[in-house]
Formats: sequence, structure tokens, C-alpha cells
Amino acid sequence: MENLQILLRQHVGKPCAPVVKVGDKVKKGTLIAEPTGLGANIFSSAYGVVEDITDDRIIIKPDEEQPDDYEKIPEGTPLEMVKAAGVVGMGGAGFPTGIKLDTHFDGDGYILVNASECEPGLRHNIQQMEDEPEKVLKGVKYAMEISGANKAIFAIKKKNRKAIEKLDALLENEPDISRHLLADIYPEGEERAVVRSCLGIELEPSQLPSAAKAVVINSETCARIAEAIDERKPSFLKNVTVRGKLNGGNEAHVFMDVPVGTSVGDLIERAGGIDGEYGEITMGGAFTGHATTLDAPITKTTGAILVSMPFMDLKGAKLGILVCACGGNLERMEDLAKKYNGTVTQVCYCKQAQEQKNGSRKCERPGICPGQVKNNLDFKKAGCEYILIGNCSDCSNTVMASGPKMGLKVLHMTDHLMRAVGHPLYRTLRVSKEVDQDLNVQDNVENN
Repeated sequence: MENLQILLRQHVGKPCAPVVKVGDKVKKGTLIAEPTGLGANIFSSAYGVVEDITDDRIIIKPDEEQPDDYEKIPEGTPLEMVKAAGVVGMGGAGFPTGIKLDTHFDGDGYILVNASECEPGLRHNIQQMEDEPEKVLKGVKYAMEISGANKAIFAIKKKNRKAIEKLDALLENEPDISRHLLADIYPEGEERAVVRSCLGIELEPSQLPSAAKAVVINSETCARIAEAIDERKPSFLKNVTVRGKLNGGNEAHVFMDVPVGTSVGDLIERAGGIDGEYGEITMGGAFTGHATTLDAPITKTTGAILVSMPFMDLKGAKLGILVCACGGNLERMEDLAKKYNGTVTQVCYCKQAQEQKNGSRKCERPGICPGQVKNNLDFKKAGCEYILIGNCSDCSNTVMASGPKMGLKVLHMTDHLMRAVGHPLYRTLRVSKEVDQDLNVQDNVENN
């Protein structure tokens, strides 16, 4: 077995501090690092020996024998056990779940379960909803108990019929828990979009879901909550989708309960290995992930490993970058522009990409675009031949309404990955979003 590299930062907040030393023997579930501020406990994901400790990781050499047993967290209240288990948001954000649930709604609030599988091409959340809906539901009930919420809503895309059927059967006798169907567009899983879709409340970029008396929790996180409380199980496993230009085919390869610290290369080999030449390997989804390497380790928040098609060579052509708060940041977009061999001539931001105090950007109304004509005009004036966009489904649609008419050739930041997974490219919406939303309203009325 390969060495496991357990990163000391796997969540929002500061890196954790090691509580083990080189040479220590560890088991699955052994506490190896604790928060130094905002953060979550980190555990060994294997039986083995601590081989090295660096500034950013603990390296564990696994034993040949790997028993199923693990060290259990102490018994306590449900909230104490979620915190002790180091559960964090497993949809990618990584906010400590124990802190998120410590809200005290006092019988007047919502748990909104994000089962949308928002990023295109991923499948591990839906796979769990199909295979282990009972565990997810149990976690939802614990989340309601801890937070004081009196209602819960599963937000799931209506294309996932099998998972919906399983869920509906479970919810027949759950009067306080319902489900809401989402359109198959990006970013329907962004937490403010989930609040808007499920509750009809539009939050400002600076507002948290708590402003709508809601907590948004990823479906896998709900399952880890149940494990922490029912099984006293620390959080040291992750469900991952591996997909793309692979010898095993471009269908989704779903690996459940992968030990945190497993390398990207190991997971790719399990999926058949890379098929010939490729462009890049992405850790995370096509919109919000980043380029990675074969020796990089997965963390509690890693949702996907995607192997892309080779990049088109623009041969130095003038390229404009349109940065959207729902997609890659400027650094990611510039990295892609370099891989396309384009000369960045102009950078624009979607006018809804509101800059925050920390320098990041958040969309004012995720998934609802005001139009991109002005940006396209700026690209044209700058002499751009191509534009590289990182927009959501609706923003991409508005780019296409004017960009090609101006002679601008459009590339989307996800193109190399969408081609690799066999997914339609993000350009013009094929299905009316308004029709999708109308169907959602009708479905909600019929099921609540």
C-alpha cells in the first residue's frame, strides 16, 4: 500500500496542529491533529506508523493488514459527537458541521439537504442517495434535533429518478420532511440558490442561510453525521467520483468510503488508468475544482478526480477572460488560458460577481444572469478573437446571445472536462429554465 498523506488543512479555517509524533503507531480513527481555531479534528484513515510530519501534512505508512475496526469517538450529546468526529461540509466548502448546526432554531427552522450533485459529471452523492438513503435520512433527523429545526427539505435534481423514488418511499411517513426538485442547471446546488429554490427567499451575497432560518447540508455530510452519532465513527472516509479520459471508460467511477490521504494516482488506477494523452487532472468539479497532480492526496472535501481531453492550441491568439463568481477565480482562468496557449488581452468580471471584504467574489443571484453584452463589447474593442468564460448555465446562455454575433469565439472553462466525460458543452440552454422552475413549483405543491 502507498503512504497516506493527511493534510493538516481540510476545512474552512486554520490548519490543524499535529498531536502525534514520528514513529507513533496509529489506527483507523486515531486522532492525529486538532484545530488551532476554526477547524475540525483530523484522524488517521489507516492502521500504520507515522513516517513523517511536515508543515502541511502527516504522512502515514500503512500496515499490510487493515482491520475494519476503528477507534471510536467519546460518547456525548449529538452535537458533541459531530464535533468530536471532525465532520465538515463534504460538498466542497468544508465548513465545520458542528458549528453550522449549533444554531438554536427552537422549533422554527429548516434543514435543507443539498443532494443536487451540482457539478456536472459527478455521481457519488446520487449513488449514496440510491444505495444508503436511510443513513442520509437518519443524519437529517439528527441535524434537525441538534439545530432545533422543525422542517427539512431534500433538494435534488429531477433527472435523478431512481434516487427520487427511493427518497419518496422513505418520506411517506415523514410529515416534516419533504423534497424539492431542481432543474438540471449549474449552480442549483450553491447554498443561496438552494435557499431560493426551496424557500423562495433571496439572500444577499453577505448573508448566510441562517438569515432565512435554514442550514444547508450536503447529503454525504448527513450520512457522516449519522455515523458519528450511531457508530461513534470519526470522519476519515470520503466518497469520490473519478471520471474522464480513462481506460475504464468515461462513465462515472464511484468509489465509496475512500480513506482520506489516498493519492489521486491511486484512484485513477482503480478506474483503469489514463487513456493516452490528456490535458490536465482536476481535483473537484469542473467549475470549482483546480488542477492537481497524481501524487496529491484527497481530503474530506474532495468530490471528484477528473481527467480531461488535451487542450486546443490557440497559437497565441488574443483571448479575453470572463470571470464568474460561480466558476473559477482569476488565477484558475489564467492557468487555463496558458494551457490553451492564448494571449490574455482583456479580463472582465460578470457584473453580478460582487467582491467581498476578503477579496473573493460571490454572485448576487446565483444562476440568474442579467446579461453579458457590455463585457462582450469590451472584449471586441480589445481585439479578442476568443473569450474564455467561467459562467453558470444562464450566464453562458447570455454570453452566446451576443458574443458570436460580434465574431467572438467562445470557450468555456469546463470544455476540456465536459468533452472527456461526454457531457454537453456549456453554451446555449437547451431547456427553458422558466419551464423547469414552473415544474418545480407544481411538484412542490403536489408533494407538500
